Amino acid sequence: MQYRIEKDHVGDVKVPSTALYGIHSQRAKENFPDENRFHKEWYQSMGLVKKACYLTYAQFVEAVHTKYPNFKDRMIEKSIIDSLLNASDEIIEGKHFDSFIVPAISGGAGTSINMNINEIIANLALIKSNHKAGEYQFIDPIEHANIFQSTNDVVPTALKVALMFLFKELETAINNLRLKIEEIEKLHRNDLRIAYTQMQEAVPTSFGNLFSSYNDALSRDWWRVSKCFERIKVVNLGGSAVGTGITAPRFFIMEVVQQLQQLINMPVTRSENLSDTTSNLDVFVEVHAILKSHAVNLEKMVSDIRLLASDFSNPPLLHLPQKQVGSSIMPGKINPVIPEFVISASHRVYANDSVITSLSAQGCLELNAYMPIIGHSLIESIKLMIKSCQTLTLNLFAGMHLNPEIAKEKLYKSPSITTALIPYIGYNKSGELASYMKKHLVDIFEANVKLNIIDSKVLEKAISPDNLLKLGYSLSDLT
Repeated sequence: MQYRIEKDHVGDVKVPSTALYGIHSQRAKENFPDENRFHKEWYQSMGLVKKACYLTYAQFVEAVHTKYPNFKDRMIEKSIIDSLLNASDEIIEGKHFDSFIVPAISGGAGTSINMNINEIIANLALIKSNHKAGEYQFIDPIEHANIFQSTNDVVPTALKVALMFLFKELETAINNLRLKIEEIEKLHRNDLRIAYTQMQEAVPTSFGNLFSSYNDALSRDWWRVSKCFERIKVVNLGGSAVGTGITAPRFFIMEVVQQLQQLINMPVTRSENLSDTTSNLDVFVEVHAILKSHAVNLEKMVSDIRLLASDFSNPPLLHLPQKQVGSSIMPGKINPVIPEFVISASHRVYANDSVITSLSAQGCLELNAYMPIIGHSLIESIKLMIKSCQTLTLNLFAGMHLNPEIAKEKLYKSPSITTALIPYIGYNKSGELASYMKKHLVDIFEANVKLNIIDSKVLEKAISPDNLLKLGYSLSDLT
């Protein structure tokens, strides 16, 4: 393999001669031995932010030439800007991702992320301009590709852009799951089953009530996720290193976020306090807490479903779709793999929440050095939640079958049914029925025939679905 030598103020580094990355990326790869891959969504969003910067620079040059026709000092040629724009388009499309060699976890607050992108863009622009990769005397990763930018405003802005796209995807995934669950809720609204408290039989309820609780929990999740856009739309692009805008023209600072907004067609807005948005990452803590809440709801839901479908409930009250063989040694075994995946994903989100919370608090004065792992953890969590919702919709609820007749039979044989009779015959008489049912293993009807505690017609009415599932009772029900 042939190499080129690249130099910086630390020293010289050999880089493969045709590589689109350069010395900064090579150093990062050697310094940060993490094997986790950087998220492609963040990579592509870096291309969007870079494009916004180049378009704004072109506007700046045009404005300068209009107001100061003879001013030419340090202006980048239009042909170079055009080449940078073309290169950024390829980043946006996800091309050359193999040339992004900085791992997910790195030091330096994201400088390696920014420089890897700058090097790819500069070398692409060089090649498109009939130069060789590494000939930075013509197009430079810092002087040109990083014009009027800093790692500290570009990288977190790109993260927020990536999150905005992913949150839209999560909104859709949650809503699709909610609609599927709503179908089950409507279909089984009046199908009776036993409610459990502390894993013990408690009182009569229905499958409709159970699935309505999942539906409403997901509705809250959807609403909270929709509010995340308000939190992450405020960006510090143009703030440069610490939010003061140092080295950037005021024109650029005022225009670049508007240019980004037009590019992504989302309501990003420039922070009113760029220093605050640069140094404080509590917004990421807040939106990840919403992801954690969603993970909690998903885990609770699938844990319930797994329990109701288990062999502990014999015969089970519902059947999960058979997705794959469950054992390499036990013939015919089918495991609840979809709930297990979702529970695993949820606990990964809980772990990420701890990382994001503790490292966001590690910000020091004007900057937080841990942007790479905070951003990686955020994107990982949101992608896990998207995939969890999608697989639940397609691979669990779409093929799940309930057993309402079995559930109803179990209810009428359960002493818990006698709770519904308290308004008619009181606690003690209801307790007599419950004790007889337990002792003789009979249903409520047979127990009442033996004890003759309540009129059979009143009993039938009292434990009918219409009566059991209405909210409370009125005195007219008892007369």
